[in-house]
Amino acid sequence: MALRRVLKPGDIPAAASQSFGVRGFAIASKAKKGGKGGADAAKTPVLSKELKSTTVFGANILKEGSDPKLQPDSEYPEWLWHLLDKRPMLSELRRKDSKTLPYEDLKRFVKLVNRARIKEQNALTAKN
Repeated sequence: MALRRVLKPGDIPAAASQSFGVRGFAIASKAKKGGKGGADAAKTPVLSKELKSTTVFGANILKEGSDPKLQPDSEYPEWLWHLLDKRPMLSELRRKDSKTLPYEDLKRFVKLVNRARIKEQNALTAKN
């Protein structure tokens, strides 16, 4: 590491840099200004609004095939709409009465209490 700090990137031969594992940064190529072919800026594909609203782009993971079409909300399972709901934290669950908690919240409460107990025990027995 110290040798790498002293020398400039061009001073180390390619074969030596491979054996030492020296990495360099990629240099971005400089684009020509005002070339013959018109604008050199990267063009993004233009999609129609109809296609945007009916297709999930980038969801196809197969080499062959096409992106899936969007379906009406009634075609998707009910649990899907609750994935991003905020779940109560341990402090909120401790304030509530455990006898009146719904089953899912009670399971979460037990899991979070056990996790907190394990973290506390690990902190006590950790080597300083």
